[in-house]
Amino acid sequence: MIVVVGGAVMDLKMQTIRAATLRTSNPARASWTPGGVGRNIAENLARLGSPVHLVAAVGTDPQGHALLERTSDAGVGVGHVIRTTAPTGLYCAVVDNSGELVLGVSDLHSTDDLTVEDLTAHHSLVHAASLLVVDGNLPATVVAHLLDLAASAAVPVVIDPVSVRKATLLRDALGSARPVHTLTPNLDELAALVDHPVTDEPAALAAAADALHARGVSHVWVRRGSHGSVLFARGSSPVAYAAPPATVVDVTGAGDSMTAGYVHALGATGDVAYAAGYGQALASLTVESLSTVRPDLTPALVATRLAAGLPRNPITDERHP
Repeated sequence: MIVVVGGAVMDLKMQTIRAATLRTSNPARASWTPGGVGRNIAENLARLGSPVHLVAAVGTDPQGHALLERTSDAGVGVGHVIRTTAPTGLYCAVVDNSGELVLGVSDLHSTDDLTVEDLTAHHSLVHAASLLVVDGNLPATVVAHLLDLAASAAVPVVIDPVSVRKATLLRDALGSARPVHTLTPNLDELAALVDHPVTDEPAALAAAADALHARGVSHVWVRRGSHGSVLFARGSSPVAYAAPPATVVDVTGAGDSMTAGYVHALGATGDVAYAAGYGQALASLTVESLSTVRPDLTPALVATRLAAGLPRNPITDERHP
């Protein structure tokens, strides 16, 4: 059983009909969907067939009821969701007609206000988990508490840093006494985690990964957008993955699905290198959909993408997985 602790919000997506023009009104099409990094990861996992429970703060307002109903319908266990008096969180994404994010803004007060005490009733759930996924939107004190809790029960932890600002706040929660199985930053988040600029060069990436290894992180999986990703495992040579060819419709949710694919494959096989390739393949499928989480997602769909083969990566001249 996988446990995901993180954000659950309603997403308002506005996609411009033509190329976006800043500082003026743009005609667009709007859609409402359940969202939140933690919740998105959990739904992807459920659709792939992994048993998963979500721990998140959700309001008692109509938006919260709708969010939980649709999340439960996707197969996610929502019995441990924390109901709050605060409004359900909201994320608004402005996406241009090419599918690229122009601007994202969020109101995550319900998640920001989570405390260590709020999690007391859920300790046994975390102790029973085969894997714990932590969404970097959580307060740093809550992340530190979850890492301590997981360490006491020898539960492997995967952390998605979410953003540069969140990665900066997360930095102080990391330490050798709080082991992390995998951290999944993009380049900017990696720089925030090590507190200095990091260039997209093999030596610079490896040095930053080594700094995180020294702070208890066993695997650092660096996402490089259209350039793929690189997996740094402590004591092993890095493994680079090319991004599979994809027709980009909307990038929203790609990072969440990438983490979910990794966690699903890791739980199923225990093979970290294969899991990263699986996550890379799932991300390529997600950007081809208008939905934040593909409603047609199945293991067979990912298997088809994997069977098509990933292109050679110029860094390693190898194919993965």
